[in-house]
Amino acid sequence: MLFDIHGAVATITLNRPSRLNAINLEMRDLLWTYLEAARDTPEVEVIVFKGAGRCFSAGADISEFGTAPSIMDARRSRHERPIWELMLSHRCTTVAAMHGYCYGAGLELPLCCDLRIAAEGSRFSLPEVTLGYIPSAGGTQTFPRRVPPGVAADLILSGESIGTEEALRWRLVERVVPAGELAGAVARRVDEVLALAPSSRPRQRPELVACPPLQA
Repeated sequence: MLFDIHGAVATITLNRPSRLNAINLEMRDLLWTYLEAARDTPEVEVIVFKGAGRCFSAGADISEFGTAPSIMDARRSRHERPIWELMLSHRCTTVAAMHGYCYGAGLELPLCCDLRIAAEGSRFSLPEVTLGYIPSAGGTQTFPRRVPPGVAADLILSGESIGTEEALRWRLVERVVPAGELAGAVARRVDEVLALAPSSRPRQRPELVACPPLQA
């Protein structure tokens, strides 16, 4: 995970390209730290999320699933550092620059953002049902608040993926640009956001139901 600040813009980069930026517990902890750092830096007004290498993120790192220590660590991390709730309540405008695979948690993270810009050829999916569980990073709530509920239910219950044409049609993403123009398009959109008065900036995040306290 990489983090840098340039003026009013903080950039958080998912940086495990050899694992298709699969999100593990270490990355979750870093994401929390970087989100807090951006929140507590007065100059920062926009956060851009992007992925290194071939894709934004192929989802959670399932190689950490299935063992008692990892299960307890994941539960504890989720309740002590509720990443998605922090994103949804963050004071900064958040923008996801999406390319390649945007699967599972790699789609749920952008669903918590204010704006999503995708490169042509990207694929979007919540495939958790094919592995025997449900989208556990808020996708069952955020997805049907972005796209028509029937579309969300169909994709969540089938685990199928869609391309950029369908994603734009259903308003899962706000803009689609040629693959080689993603960085420039995101930069221009950030400039547009920064030119607005703070009270006029996009704040369209759906609320998540709070998790109950972690039981001993």
